[in-house]
Amino acid sequence: MNSQNRSIDSLKRMLKNPNHDTTQCFILYQLAETAPEGEWQTYNENLQQIAELNLSKKLDETSKRLYLKYLSLSLHNFGLLNLQLGNSSKALYIYEKKLKINEELKDTIGIAKSLSGIAMVYATQGNTNKCLEYNIKSLKLSEALNYDNGIIVSLLTIGKVYQSQDDDQNALNYYQKALKIAEKNKNEFAIAPILSNIGTIYVKNKKTAIALSYFQKCLILSKKMQSKQGIANALKQIGKIYEEDGSYLIAFENYSKSLTLYGELQEKNNISEILVLMANQFYKTKNYTKAIEYGTKSLSIAQNIGYAENIKEAARVLKNTYKQINQPKQSLQMYELFIQMRDSISNQETKKASIKSQLKYEYEKKAAADSVKVAEEKKLTTVKFKHEQNQRYFLYGGLGLTVLFGIFMFNRFRITQKQKAIIEQQKTIVETQKHIVEEKQAEVIASIRYAKRIQTSLLPTEKYIERILINK
Repeated sequence: MNSQNRSIDSLKRMLKNPNHDTTQCFILYQLAETAPEGEWQTYNENLQQIAELNLSKKLDETSKRLYLKYLSLSLHNFGLLNLQLGNSSKALYIYEKKLKINEELKDTIGIAKSLSGIAMVYATQGNTNKCLEYNIKSLKLSEALNYDNGIIVSLLTIGKVYQSQDDDQNALNYYQKALKIAEKNKNEFAIAPILSNIGTIYVKNKKTAIALSYFQKCLILSKKMQSKQGIANALKQIGKIYEEDGSYLIAFENYSKSLTLYGELQEKNNISEILVLMANQFYKTKNYTKAIEYGTKSLSIAQNIGYAENIKEAARVLKNTYKQINQPKQSLQMYELFIQMRDSISNQETKKASIKSQLKYEYEKKAAADSVKVAEEKKLTTVKFKHEQNQRYFLYGGLGLTVLFGIFMFNRFRITQKQKAIIEQQKTIVETQKHIVEEKQAEVIASIRYAKRIQTSLLPTEKYIERILINK
């Protein structure tokens, strides 16, 4: 962690005197990826602004592609941020904008990431068909490119869809596939949320001891990586287990810690979920006033961000609570809202559509494996990707050399200017001295001429002098 802090400090020092906008973009991107919460957002915003400013100018093709790439990277980060904050509409706009840029760049990995981001947005909105549609597109690209991180994200999201439809076996299969790839790559950032997702399935199936072991592993990994989000999620899930076990005090402590962390992260969707969990606990302990207070807060946030699952759960708790305090009108309203949300997330037609989409994908995958033509296309895609990757390396290398050459030329220019100033100064001195010499010479010549006139009048004739000189 100390080495990471030193790296961040070094990048911050470099940022004070960048010699070119491309260098500044590179430093800002590194800071956006490594700086802690509350800081990286500012660096990411600066990266976006510089990229957009340069793209508004007339650029050569190489520079344009580079700034488009940096813009795409900044949009990816902001898409994830808005998704975490529950701003699904804004996240969708950002990912669609990023997708267009990646298509213009013909960046296949970028396209896969954009499609996956769009799928995650639709997942939070309860739009299962759209979620699967974009996920399958992303998964195909990632598999063709052997892009493991993309495969992991797609498998996780598809697993989430099946889990939301109570198809736990399929969900578990996808989570385990994702976990296997993450463990192979030693990707702890991916392993932690996968462990958490697997744990939730075991909780649902009353295997709490197994579930708790998964959540505790997730908590240890998250603390090791100092991931507030991972810690908050693990605490939330551990709280659920203790609540199910009837240990309400321990559960409430875990929920409270989790709520504080999610509040610091401003993740509205998770704040809404924790609030409804706490509301449900108050309902179980017959503290109906608190149950309504927390449930209403959760419902308000969920409706504001359009998070269908949380709306459903908040409506369920409020429906039960209003019924207990003999308020049938409010209870009926919440029941109708609960049914509406439940049907939008998991109705029979949606299930059939999702299964049909998955079967179609499995069929296409098998057909592709048996088809020589598709295999050749896959090979061509891989070669094209390698070519694009090499082009990027050459681009970055070329830009690096350009920057170094620019620095060298700038230094040479400064030296030349300095030398020129010295020469000019010396020239001025020489001209001054020349002027002084010319004046002295004029005086000498005048003196000589004057002396000559005196000699002419007093001394012998020239012929006589010449004769004497010859004889000598």
